[in-house]
Amino acid sequence: MTLFEGRDVTVRYGAVKALEGVDITVEPGVVHGIIGPNGAGKSTFIDALSGRRRITRGQVLLRGEDISRKSVVWRRHHGVSRSFQKTSVFQSMTVREQLEMVGWRNGEEDVSEIVEVLELGPVMDTVCSEIAYGTQRSVDLAMALIGRPEVVLLDEPCAGLVASESIRTLEHIRRLSKERNVAALVVDHNVEGIFGTCDLVSVLNLGQMLTTGEPAQVRKDPAVVKAYLGSAA
Repeated sequence: MTLFEGRDVTVRYGAVKALEGVDITVEPGVVHGIIGPNGAGKSTFIDALSGRRRITRGQVLLRGEDISRKSVVWRRHHGVSRSFQKTSVFQSMTVREQLEMVGWRNGEEDVSEIVEVLELGPVMDTVCSEIAYGTQRSVDLAMALIGRPEVVLLDEPCAGLVASESIRTLEHIRRLSKERNVAALVVDHNVEGIFGTCDLVSVLNLGQMLTTGEPAQVRKDPAVVKAYLGSAA
């Protein structure tokens, strides 16, 4: 049985089609990247899968159960977590306070593994307003992974990071996904980073799915090159 699946996911705003008939499956331990031009519908797709956006048509399934009408909170408590383009850290709290709070709420009080992988040890007792933006992104990622969710939906986890920070973040995501057997769906504009760290890559364009496959296969797809990679390279 597929762990997490979107079937025929469609989001419309009146006559405007933000997403039209998009399908995706995400399996444990697999890092699945989503790329596409601006306005392709990537963030809308993550919102629809996470419950922040009501779908017009289609289904979102968790272990075969239709959760399309379940709330964001319900999904988080049942193993579907997400992060946002903008960091959601509390600027006045220390890193330790934030991680312990999220851990207490989600049943994982020992967060040392995540702290180690994301290299947060040196800043655990520092107020978030005083740490670098890239480190704040790592705290945000840690909060999404605490509680051992089965699925993490990551909306531009590298937003605002320089190239080296982006690659390091994507490598951290890959390591934690493999070690924790988490299904990770990652939207990001760092095309080379996505191709270099993801097991599968999907390409959205104008609200529709162009293709899904292994990175080398997707990179050579003529439709992808024409719609996106030709101008992005």
